[in-house]
Amino acid sequence: MIAVRGLKKEIGPQQILRGVDIEIGAGKTLVIIGRSGGGKSVLLKTLIGLMQPNEGEIEIEGQSIIGLSERQLAAIRRKVGILFQGGALFDSMTVEENIAFPLHEAGLRDPKIIRQKIAEILEVIELEGQEKKLPVNLSGGMKKRVGLARAIINQPSCILYDEPTAGLDPVVSDSINRLIRRLQERYHVTSVVVTHDMKSAFHVGDHIAYLHEGRIYFHGTPAQLQESSDPIIQDFLIGRARVAD
Repeated sequence: MIAVRGLKKEIGPQQILRGVDIEIGAGKTLVIIGRSGGGKSVLLKTLIGLMQPNEGEIEIEGQSIIGLSERQLAAIRRKVGILFQGGALFDSMTVEENIAFPLHEAGLRDPKIIRQKIAEILEVIELEGQEKKLPVNLSGGMKKRVGLARAIINQPSCILYDEPTAGLDPVVSDSINRLIRRLQERYHVTSVVVTHDMKSAFHVGDHIAYLHEGRIYFHGTPAQLQESSDPIIQDFLIGRARVAD
């Protein structure tokens, strides 16, 4: 589904990505972990052309996205949904208006079909009856669900999640993790999840990639990550800082 080769990105004098190489299989969930400020969100944004790399190649379903115009990128982005941190909902729009926004952008105008699609996705995210509420009246977990509904409403081939459980309590986080899994199984989507939450990583990931010092330091299954004796990986998993003597 997605292939990344030799990806480098600089922001000002700082080199964020130093040669990222990774492939993401269709219908699978890849979780990207790493330290804060290590480039995870930057990598996610380059995958859909929100940021342009300094070097490297990105292919989505075999098509390179490097150097494409905004018009050309728009066609690629229709294949990819994204859940931003906090949901990024439009405050002045109701739940149903937020979810319907991508449908209108795609040119769908039939009110009956739009209502049917919204009803279906509200059932999937377990928010039936909430369509008239404004974001200000939603909990953090509900906002994430609505943001996810908006990302999936056009049934993209891939969904990108930027810290989907950030700021949520453990019970709500678990419900979001279960929803991510359910969407993968129901729609057979490819998922890329950026997270600091290791419980989430082990719950949703088919594979986990550890981004360390601008490169993919580890890429394997959750079991392989847990079994690793590498001190750098172990330090990250248990949250241990190395302090110089």
